[in-house]
Amino acid sequence: MKHLILETAGGNLRADLEQPIDISIPLVFGGAQPSHFGASAATASALRSGDFVGDVRLGGSCNCEEYRLTPHCNGTHTECVGHVTLERSSVHELAKNGPEIAVLLSVQPVPVTDTTETTEPKPLRGDLLVTAEALARAWREWNAFTPTALVLRTAPNDAAKMNRRYGDSAPPPYLTQAAVELIVARGIEHLLLDLPSLDRTHDAGRLNGHRLFWGLPPGGRSISQARRPRATVTEMVFIPDDVADGLYLLDLQLAPFVADATPSRPLLFPLDAA
Repeated sequence: MKHLILETAGGNLRADLEQPIDISIPLVFGGAQPSHFGASAATASALRSGDFVGDVRLGGSCNCEEYRLTPHCNGTHTECVGHVTLERSSVHELAKNGPEIAVLLSVQPVPVTDTTETTEPKPLRGDLLVTAEALARAWREWNAFTPTALVLRTAPNDAAKMNRRYGDSAPPPYLTQAAVELIVARGIEHLLLDLPSLDRTHDAGRLNGHRLFWGLPPGGRSISQARRPRATVTEMVFIPDDVADGLYLLDLQLAPFVADATPSRPLLFPLDAA
């Protein structure tokens, strides 16, 4: 199967299944990798059990490694509402959707002094914000379509995002409340970001953007309060500059971890008018 025809309110679209675009960041255990919130790097070590060592280089019969990682902080991952609830809900239980129509948008974060948009708690001087105004402007060309996924690329878009230790210096950009409200109003169920978080790295534990996206009230901690419990947030993707803004078919591939976050490998397939 080389192509797939999709019927949408904006017209028929054809997905080219022979040109997948992998926007995950490969996780190199023990090597260069992105990280967030002061988490240790993801590492691998040979399994040792009695006389067995899981490394052929050390005389073992096969390679068998133990991996240590923090999905929320080590590379591309997808999370669910269980990230902020008392109930230990998992992505594996909640994210049961198939392929989704996605729109890829590029935006320039702006200094807090250049916008009236805000967050809770209020941004600090020096913060960079992804605003609803910038999103609406980038979205204008695709308003005829109703995607259920949004892939967000922020400028500057350099390859350093693939191994950046976020939080070592200034906090990375994050979304304003109005930006998240616009995304929800547009019916986006799956949000993919090249940022380490929707919210400010240190926000007094509010995670206001996450709660807005999942339809939780401020401070809400129960999944029963969530109006959008099946929505997902994927963080720390990387979209090369040669991938154009526009419509794609998204295949959000998830590791079947029974956890509120799991490593993921989102694939985009170009969509054209059929």
